[in-house]
Amino acid sequence: MSRSKASRRAAAAGRAGLVAVFALAAALNGASISGGRYLVPVIASAVVCAVALLVPRLRWSLAPFLVTAVTAWWGWLTVPLLCVVMFDLAVARRMRVAVGCAAVALGANLLGCPATRVWAEQRYVSALFVLLLAVVLGLWLGNRRGLIQALAADMEHLRVESQLREEAARIAERSRISAEMHDVLAHRLSLIALHTGVLATKGATLPAPVVERLGLLRTASVEALTDLRDVLGVLRDPDAAPADAGLTPVMRDVAELAAEARAAGQNVELTTDGLPEQAPTTHRLAVHRVVQEALTNARKHADGAPVTVRIAYRPPATLVEVTNPPGTPRTDTVGSGYGLVGLRERVTALGGHLDAGPAGAGTWRVAAHIPHPLGIEQNGTPT
Repeated sequence: MSRSKASRRAAAAGRAGLVAVFALAAALNGASISGGRYLVPVIASAVVCAVALLVPRLRWSLAPFLVTAVTAWWGWLTVPLLCVVMFDLAVARRMRVAVGCAAVALGANLLGCPATRVWAEQRYVSALFVLLLAVVLGLWLGNRRGLIQALAADMEHLRVESQLREEAARIAERSRISAEMHDVLAHRLSLIALHTGVLATKGATLPAPVVERLGLLRTASVEALTDLRDVLGVLRDPDAAPADAGLTPVMRDVAELAAEARAAGQNVELTTDGLPEQAPTTHRLAVHRVVQEALTNARKHADGAPVTVRIAYRPPATLVEVTNPPGTPRTDTVGSGYGLVGLRERVTALGGHLDAGPAGAGTWRVAAHIPHPLGIEQNGTPT
Protein backbone atom coordinates (compact mmCIF):
# COMPACT_ATOMS: atom_id res chain seq x y z
CA MET A 1 0.00 0.00 0.00
CA SER A 2 1.38 3.40 -0.96
CA ARG A 3 1.81 6.21 1.51
CA SER A 4 -0.86 8.36 -0.11
CA LYS A 5 -3.46 5.59 0.07
CA ALA A 6 -2.59 4.88 3.71
CA SER A 7 -2.88 8.57 4.61
CA ARG A 8 -6.24 8.87 2.82
CA ARG A 9 -7.58 5.85 4.66
CA ALA A 10 -6.34 7.20 7.98
CA ALA A 11 -8.00 10.58 7.28
CA ALA A 12 -11.28 8.87 6.32
CA ALA A 13 -11.19 6.74 9.48
CA GLY A 14 -10.48 9.80 11.64
CA ARG A 15 -13.34 11.73 10.05
CA ALA A 16 -15.74 8.82 10.56
CA GLY A 17 -14.72 8.55 14.21
CA LEU A 18 -15.21 12.28 14.73
CA VAL A 19 -18.70 12.20 13.16
CA ALA A 20 -19.62 9.23 15.38
CA VAL A 21 -18.41 11.08 18.49
CA PHE A 22 -20.42 14.20 17.57
CA ALA A 23 -23.56 12.10 16.93
CA LEU A 24 -23.13 10.33 20.29
CA ALA A 25 -22.61 13.65 22.06
CA ALA A 26 -25.83 14.98 20.52
CA ALA A 27 -27.71 11.92 21.79
CA LEU A 28 -26.27 12.21 25.31
CA ASN A 29 -27.01 15.93 25.48
CA GLY A 30 -30.54 15.24 24.25
CA ALA A 31 -31.02 12.81 27.11
CA SER A 32 -29.86 15.41 29.64
CA ILE A 33 -32.41 18.11 28.77
CA SER A 34 -36.12 18.16 29.65
CA GLY A 35 -35.86 14.86 31.46
CA GLY A 36 -34.96 12.88 28.34
CA ARG A 37 -38.07 13.98 26.54
CA TYR A 38 -36.19 14.66 23.27
CA LEU A 39 -33.97 11.58 23.44
CA VAL A 40 -35.57 9.55 20.63
CA PRO A 41 -35.97 12.35 18.06
CA VAL A 42 -32.46 13.68 18.78
CA ILE A 43 -30.94 10.21 18.35
CA ALA A 44 -32.84 9.70 15.10
CA SER A 45 -31.76 13.09 13.79
CA ALA A 46 -28.11 12.54 14.78
CA VAL A 47 -28.00 9.08 13.17
CA VAL A 48 -29.53 10.34 9.91
CA CYS A 49 -27.06 13.24 9.77
CA ALA A 50 -24.11 10.93 10.55
CA VAL A 51 -25.10 8.53 7.78
CA ALA A 52 -25.46 11.40 5.30
CA LEU A 53 -22.01 12.71 6.26
CA LEU A 54 -20.33 9.30 5.95
CA VAL A 55 -21.89 8.04 2.70
CA PRO A 56 -19.79 9.46 -0.18
CA ARG A 57 -22.78 9.89 -2.52
CA LEU A 58 -24.73 11.86 0.10
CA ARG A 59 -21.81 13.82 1.50
CA TRP A 60 -22.06 16.64 -1.04
CA SER A 61 -25.63 16.37 -2.34
CA LEU A 62 -27.75 15.84 0.79
CA ALA A 63 -25.63 16.17 3.93
CA PRO A 64 -25.18 20.01 3.91
CA PHE A 65 -28.91 20.68 3.60
CA LEU A 66 -29.97 17.88 5.97
CA VAL A 67 -27.55 18.92 8.74
CA THR A 68 -28.55 22.57 8.23
CA ALA A 69 -32.22 21.71 8.70
CA VAL A 70 -31.56 19.54 11.76
CA THR A 71 -29.38 22.24 13.34
CA ALA A 72 -32.04 24.84 12.65
CA TRP A 73 -34.37 22.86 14.91
CA TRP A 74 -32.11 21.24 17.51
CA GLY A 75 -29.68 24.13 17.80
CA TRP A 76 -26.56 23.61 19.88
CA LEU A 77 -27.08 19.84 20.09
CA THR A 78 -26.08 19.35 16.46
CA VAL A 79 -23.77 22.34 15.95
CA PRO A 80 -20.70 19.98 16.00
CA LEU A 81 -22.19 18.09 13.04
CA LEU A 82 -22.69 21.42 11.25
CA CYS A 83 -19.00 22.12 11.92
CA VAL A 84 -18.15 18.98 9.95
CA VAL A 85 -20.25 20.26 7.04
CA MET A 86 -18.59 23.68 7.23
CA PHE A 87 -15.15 22.06 7.28
CA ASP A 88 -15.92 19.88 4.23
CA LEU A 89 -17.29 22.82 2.26
CA ALA A 90 -14.31 25.00 3.17
CA VAL A 91 -11.88 22.29 2.04
CA ALA A 92 -13.74 22.10 -1.27
CA ARG A 93 -13.69 25.94 -1.44
CA ARG A 94 -17.46 26.15 -1.62
CA MET A 95 -17.62 29.11 0.72
CA ARG A 96 -20.92 30.48 -0.55
CA VAL A 97 -22.69 27.23 0.32
CA ALA A 98 -20.92 27.09 3.70
CA VAL A 99 -21.90 30.63 4.67
CA GLY A 100 -25.46 30.03 3.45
CA CYS A 101 -25.81 26.84 5.51
CA ALA A 102 -24.51 28.54 8.67
CA ALA A 103 -26.74 31.58 8.20
CA VAL A 104 -29.87 29.49 7.57
CA ALA A 105 -29.17 27.14 10.50
CA LEU A 106 -28.48 29.86 13.06
CA GLY A 107 -31.15 32.20 11.75
CA ALA A 108 -33.93 29.60 11.65
CA ASN A 109 -32.95 28.33 15.08
CA LEU A 110 -34.82 31.29 16.55
CA LEU A 111 -37.99 29.34 15.68
CA GLY A 112 -36.63 25.93 16.74
CA CYS A 113 -36.88 23.91 19.91
CA PRO A 114 -36.89 26.38 22.84
CA ALA A 115 -34.75 24.14 25.04
CA THR A 116 -31.91 23.89 22.52
CA ARG A 117 -31.82 27.33 20.92
CA VAL A 118 -28.35 28.64 20.19
CA TRP A 119 -29.36 32.19 21.04
CA ALA A 120 -30.39 31.33 24.59
CA GLU A 121 -27.91 31.87 27.44
CA GLN A 122 -25.29 33.32 25.05
CA ARG A 123 -24.55 29.94 23.49
CA TYR A 124 -24.28 31.72 20.13
CA VAL A 125 -20.75 32.90 21.05
CA SER A 126 -19.49 29.33 21.34
CA ALA A 127 -21.43 28.27 18.22
CA LEU A 128 -20.01 31.08 16.10
CA PHE A 129 -16.48 30.38 17.37
CA VAL A 130 -16.49 26.66 16.59
CA LEU A 131 -18.10 27.25 13.17
CA LEU A 132 -15.50 29.89 12.34
CA LEU A 133 -12.72 27.58 13.55
CA ALA A 134 -14.03 24.77 11.31
CA VAL A 135 -14.05 27.14 8.31
CA VAL A 136 -10.51 28.34 9.00
CA LEU A 137 -9.17 24.80 9.36
CA GLY A 138 -11.00 23.74 6.21
CA LEU A 139 -9.57 26.63 4.19
CA TRP A 140 -6.07 25.86 5.45
CA LEU A 141 -6.35 22.18 4.55
CA GLY A 142 -7.91 22.96 1.17
CA ASN A 143 -5.14 25.41 0.30
CA ARG A 144 -2.53 22.91 1.45
CA ARG A 145 -4.00 20.18 -0.71
CA GLY A 146 -4.14 22.55 -3.67
CA LEU A 147 -0.49 23.48 -3.15
CA ILE A 148 0.53 19.82 -2.92
CA GLN A 149 -1.40 18.99 -6.09
CA ALA A 150 0.21 21.93 -7.90
CA LEU A 151 3.67 20.83 -6.77
CA ALA A 152 2.94 17.25 -7.83
CA ALA A 153 1.80 18.49 -11.23
CA ASP A 154 4.97 20.57 -11.57
CA MET A 155 7.12 17.59 -10.61
CA GLU A 156 5.34 15.40 -13.15
CA HIS A 157 5.82 18.09 -15.79
CA LEU A 158 9.53 18.33 -14.99
CA ARG A 159 9.85 14.53 -15.06
CA VAL A 160 8.19 14.30 -18.47
CA GLU A 161 10.25 17.22 -19.75
CA SER A 162 13.44 15.55 -18.51
CA GLN A 163 12.48 12.30 -20.22
CA LEU A 164 11.75 14.15 -23.46
CA ARG A 165 15.09 15.93 -23.30
CA GLU A 166 16.94 12.69 -22.67
CA GLU A 167 15.12 11.03 -25.56
CA ALA A 168 15.92 14.02 -27.78
CA ALA A 169 19.59 13.73 -26.79
CA ARG A 170 19.56 10.01 -27.64
CA ILE A 171 17.88 10.63 -30.99
CA ALA A 172 20.33 13.42 -31.81
CA GLU A 173 23.27 11.18 -30.97
CA ARG A 174 21.88 8.35 -33.09
CA SER A 175 21.42 10.77 -35.98
CA ARG A 176 24.98 12.00 -35.53
CA ILE A 177 26.29 8.42 -35.52
CA SER A 178 24.34 7.65 -38.68
CA ALA A 179 25.65 10.78 -40.36
CA GLU A 180 29.23 9.92 -39.39
CA MET A 181 28.84 6.38 -40.70
CA HIS A 182 27.48 7.87 -43.90
CA ASP A 183 30.71 9.85 -44.22
CA VAL A 184 32.95 6.89 -43.49
CA LEU A 185 31.17 4.39 -45.73
CA ALA A 186 30.69 6.91 -48.51
CA HIS A 187 34.41 7.63 -48.46
CA ARG A 188 35.36 3.95 -48.66
CA LEU A 189 32.77 3.07 -51.29
CA SER A 190 33.98 6.00 -53.37
CA LEU A 191 37.52 4.62 -53.17
CA ILE A 192 36.32 1.19 -54.26
CA ALA A 193 34.43 2.68 -57.21
CA LEU A 194 37.44 4.82 -58.14
CA HIS A 195 39.98 1.99 -58.08
CA THR A 196 37.75 -0.46 -59.91
CA GLY A 197 37.12 2.20 -62.54
CA VAL A 198 40.88 2.72 -63.00
CA LEU A 199 41.44 -1.03 -63.31
CA ALA A 200 38.56 -1.32 -65.79
CA THR A 201 40.34 1.15 -68.13
CA LYS A 202 43.15 -1.38 -68.44
CA GLY A 203 40.79 -4.06 -69.66
CA ALA A 204 42.98 -4.76 -72.68
CA THR A 205 45.69 -6.24 -70.46
CA LEU A 206 43.36 -8.17 -68.15
CA PRO A 207 41.48 -11.44 -68.68
CA ALA A 208 37.85 -11.08 -69.73
CA PRO A 209 36.41 -12.65 -66.53
CA VAL A 210 38.42 -10.18 -64.41
CA VAL A 211 37.19 -7.23 -66.48
CA GLU A 212 33.63 -8.45 -66.09
CA ARG A 213 34.00 -8.83 -62.33
CA LEU A 214 35.57 -5.37 -62.08
CA GLY A 215 32.62 -3.90 -63.95
CA LEU A 216 30.16 -5.64 -61.64
CA LEU A 217 32.11 -4.52 -58.58
CA ARG A 218 32.21 -0.90 -59.77
CA THR A 219 28.48 -0.92 -60.58
CA ALA A 220 27.63 -2.45 -57.20
CA SER A 221 29.77 0.06 -55.32
CA VAL A 222 28.24 3.02 -57.16
CA GLU A 223 24.71 1.71 -56.53
CA ALA A 224 25.53 1.07 -52.86
CA LEU A 225 26.89 4.60 -52.56
CA THR A 226 23.72 6.02 -54.10
CA ASP A 227 21.49 3.95 -51.80
CA LEU A 228 23.54 4.99 -48.79
CA ARG A 229 23.19 8.66 -49.65
CA ASP A 230 19.45 8.27 -50.21
CA VAL A 231 18.88 6.52 -46.88
CA LEU A 232 21.26 8.35 -44.55
CA GLY A 233 21.79 11.62 -46.37
CA VAL A 234 18.44 12.92 -45.12
CA LEU A 235 19.86 12.96 -41.60
CA ARG A 236 22.05 15.92 -42.49
CA ASP A 237 21.04 19.48 -41.86
CA PRO A 238 20.11 20.85 -45.29
CA ASP A 239 21.37 24.29 -44.22
CA ALA A 240 24.75 23.02 -43.01
CA ALA A 241 27.83 24.38 -44.70
CA PRO A 242 29.88 21.95 -46.80
CA ALA A 243 32.75 22.10 -44.32
CA ASP A 244 30.42 21.01 -41.52
CA ALA A 245 29.24 18.01 -43.52
CA GLY A 246 32.69 16.71 -44.41
CA LEU A 247 34.68 13.94 -42.88
CA THR A 248 37.72 15.91 -41.72
CA PRO A 249 36.24 17.55 -38.54
CA VAL A 250 34.89 14.21 -37.37
CA MET A 251 38.11 12.26 -37.83
CA ARG A 252 40.48 14.76 -36.21
CA ASP A 253 43.04 13.22 -33.93
CA VAL A 254 42.47 13.44 -30.17
CA ALA A 255 45.83 15.18 -29.88
CA GLU A 256 44.30 18.15 -31.73
CA LEU A 257 41.55 18.36 -29.09
CA ALA A 258 44.18 18.35 -26.34
CA ALA A 259 46.19 21.03 -28.16
CA GLU A 260 43.13 23.24 -28.56
CA ALA A 261 42.28 22.81 -24.87
CA ARG A 262 45.83 23.76 -23.86
CA ALA A 263 45.63 26.82 -26.09
CA ALA A 264 42.43 27.79 -24.26
CA GLY A 265 44.24 27.59 -20.91
CA GLN A 266 43.46 24.02 -19.81
CA ASN A 267 46.16 21.83 -18.34
CA VAL A 268 45.70 18.58 -20.29
CA GLU A 269 47.92 15.50 -20.01
CA LEU A 270 47.31 13.01 -22.85
CA THR A 271 48.57 9.42 -22.77
CA THR A 272 47.91 7.11 -25.73
CA ASP A 273 48.59 3.39 -25.88
CA GLY A 274 48.59 1.87 -29.35
CA LEU A 275 47.71 3.37 -32.69
CA PRO A 276 44.26 4.67 -33.65
CA GLU A 277 44.38 2.41 -36.70
CA GLN A 278 44.27 -0.59 -34.35
CA ALA A 279 40.66 0.29 -33.47
CA PRO A 280 37.60 0.41 -35.73
CA THR A 281 36.56 3.77 -37.13
CA THR A 282 33.44 3.82 -34.98
CA HIS A 283 35.61 3.45 -31.88
CA ARG A 284 37.79 6.38 -32.90
CA LEU A 285 34.71 8.51 -33.44
CA ALA A 286 33.40 7.53 -30.01
CA VAL A 287 36.77 8.29 -28.36
CA HIS A 288 36.82 11.70 -30.02
CA ARG A 289 33.34 12.52 -28.70
CA VAL A 290 34.07 11.22 -25.17
CA VAL A 291 37.25 13.26 -24.86
CA GLN A 292 35.58 16.33 -26.36
CA GLU A 293 32.63 16.18 -23.96
CA ALA A 294 34.84 15.43 -20.93
CA LEU A 295 37.17 18.35 -21.66
CA THR A 296 34.17 20.65 -22.11
CA ASN A 297 32.64 19.52 -18.79
CA ALA A 298 35.97 19.94 -17.00
CA ARG A 299 36.31 23.45 -18.39
CA LYS A 300 32.77 24.30 -17.20
CA HIS A 301 32.73 22.68 -13.77
CA ALA A 302 36.41 22.53 -12.75
CA ASP A 303 38.06 25.52 -14.38
CA GLY A 304 41.80 25.54 -13.87
CA ALA A 305 42.01 21.92 -12.69
CA PRO A 306 44.44 19.60 -14.53
CA VAL A 307 42.84 17.00 -16.77
CA THR A 308 44.31 13.56 -17.42
CA VAL A 309 43.30 11.73 -20.61
CA ARG A 310 44.28 8.07 -21.10
CA ILE A 311 43.43 6.18 -24.30
CA ALA A 312 44.18 2.56 -25.23
CA TYR A 313 43.37 1.46 -28.76
CA ARG A 314 44.75 -2.07 -28.41
CA PRO A 315 42.43 -5.09 -28.70
CA PRO A 316 40.39 -6.62 -27.19
CA ALA A 317 38.79 -3.28 -26.31
CA THR A 318 39.18 0.42 -26.84
CA LEU A 319 39.51 2.23 -23.52
CA VAL A 320 39.29 5.94 -22.77
CA GLU A 321 39.43 7.58 -19.35
CA VAL A 322 39.32 11.29 -18.49
CA THR A 323 39.79 12.42 -14.88
CA ASN A 324 40.08 15.80 -13.20
CA PRO A 325 40.21 16.98 -9.56
CA PRO A 326 37.82 19.62 -8.21
CA GLY A 327 38.08 23.15 -9.53
CA THR A 328 36.18 26.40 -9.71
CA PRO A 329 32.85 26.16 -11.60
CA ARG A 330 32.37 28.77 -14.29
CA THR A 331 29.25 30.91 -14.31
CA ASP A 332 29.52 32.24 -17.86
CA THR A 333 28.61 28.96 -19.58
CA VAL A 334 25.27 27.17 -19.80
CA GLY A 335 24.91 23.61 -21.09
CA SER A 336 21.99 21.35 -21.82
CA GLY A 337 23.07 18.80 -19.23
CA TYR A 338 22.43 15.92 -21.64
CA GLY A 339 25.85 15.52 -23.26
CA LEU A 340 26.59 12.40 -21.21
CA VAL A 341 23.22 10.94 -22.21
CA GLY A 342 24.23 11.13 -25.88
CA LEU A 343 27.67 9.67 -25.14
CA ARG A 344 26.15 6.77 -23.24
CA GLU A 345 23.80 6.11 -26.16
CA ARG A 346 26.73 6.09 -28.59
CA VAL A 347 28.92 3.78 -26.48
CA THR A 348 26.02 1.43 -25.75
CA ALA A 349 25.23 1.20 -29.46
CA LEU A 350 28.80 -0.10 -29.96
CA GLY A 351 28.34 -2.78 -27.29
CA GLY A 352 30.29 -0.97 -24.60
CA HIS A 353 29.49 0.94 -21.45
CA LEU A 354 30.19 4.44 -20.16
CA ASP A 355 30.76 5.40 -16.52
CA ALA A 356 30.64 9.00 -15.35
CA GLY A 357 30.73 10.20 -11.77
CA PRO A 358 32.84 10.83 -8.67
CA ALA A 359 35.96 8.67 -8.30
CA GLY A 360 36.95 9.54 -4.74
CA ALA A 361 38.60 12.58 -3.15
CA GLY A 362 36.35 14.82 -5.19
CA THR A 363 37.81 13.61 -8.50
CA TRP A 364 35.44 13.36 -11.47
CA ARG A 365 35.92 10.49 -13.91
CA VAL A 366 34.49 9.71 -17.35
CA ALA A 367 35.47 6.28 -18.69
CA ALA A 368 34.34 4.22 -21.67
CA HIS A 369 35.03 0.56 -22.47
CA ILE A 370 34.21 -0.50 -26.05
CA PRO A 371 34.96 -4.13 -27.00
CA HIS A 372 36.37 -4.78 -30.43
CA PRO A 373 34.29 -6.76 -32.94
CA LEU A 374 35.03 -10.47 -33.34
CA GLY A 375 36.47 -9.73 -36.74
CA ILE A 376 39.44 -7.86 -35.23
CA GLU A 377 42.39 -10.05 -34.34
CA GLN A 378 44.53 -9.47 -31.29
CA ASN A 379 47.13 -7.65 -33.36
CA GLY A 380 44.51 -5.15 -34.52
CA THR A 381 44.39 -6.40 -38.11
CA PRO A 382 40.94 -7.04 -39.64
CA THR A 383 40.34 -10.69 -40.53
